[in-house]
Amino acid sequence: MHTLALLTAPALLPATVRAHGDSHAGGPREVVREQKPWGIAAAPTEAARTIDIRMDDKMRFTPSHLDVREGETVRLRIANRGKLLHELVIGTREELQAHAELMKKHPGMEHDEPYMAHVNAGKRGEITWTFNRPGDFEFACLIAGHFEAGMRGTIRVTPKS
Repeated sequence: MHTLALLTAPALLPATVRAHGDSHAGGPREVVREQKPWGIAAAPTEAARTIDIRMDDKMRFTPSHLDVREGETVRLRIANRGKLLHELVIGTREELQAHAELMKKHPGMEHDEPYMAHVNAGKRGEITWTFNRPGDFEFACLIAGHFEAGMRGTIRVTPKS
């Protein structure tokens, strides 16, 4: 009976998501569904579409603008084509600016949120996100100096109707 419980336990675990590419060697982690002004985390299986985003050492994202419909769940598949560590963090302009200032003061600060993906050079990361609030939001690399160099993009979430 104990063996049966061990074999069926994985099926009872909550949905998981990888938000930080290769930085977490332990594998997928539980989805933290905390509502933010720009939406809420989702499991990869919930994504209606995938958007590929490239980042590089020229401190740019390609594409640098995303259009999403309110309520749409999107998988952001992020490829780091550079030789430096980069990240993609979703948020409001004000929150990203404040976080970038904090990162300048504490460049080694570790953070792990489902709206962030830290992607090592030559690697990939993913964020799956439901944009359930209309508005204009942004994404950026908040590693000290990258944000200031212009490594940011915009997200327009258009209302359902």
